[in-house]
Amino acid sequence: MNSASKEIRANPRLLIYGECVRIEHPEILREFSKGRVALAACPEGEHINVISLKVASILCRVDLEDLLVLSVDGSPHCVQLHHAVEEALKTSRSPVRVRHLVIYKGRVSEISKEAVKAARYLYKIENLIRKAYDLE
Repeated sequence: MNSASKEIRANPRLLIYGECVRIEHPEILREFSKGRVALAACPEGEHINVISLKVASILCRVDLEDLLVLSVDGSPHCVQLHHAVEEALKTSRSPVRVRHLVIYKGRVSEISKEAVKAARYLYKIENLIRKAYDLE
């Protein structure tokens, strides 16, 4: 889709979802697509730099009302979708409100930006696990 698409300008509420959501959880996709322009991406087939640049291009050209990111949880590829959007936010300096959502065992949970960021740092995750299970 064009970064300044008429569709996005007419409806500045965006959903970016992992392609597998369409197949694995079509009912959830329908629910979260309502009233939004829904764009699919798959970090397994598309490098996250490409996804991030596209999202940043949209953010620089359209004043979005809000942005949802929806993926399955536990996928090493889908987690990158959340990272790509966060990088796009930094690059574009967009003030848009972003919500990160994951599907785990058929249920949708909202994930904080802090969790998305922490997921990039295995050392920090290891320390959190050690503290949570009193392994130190």
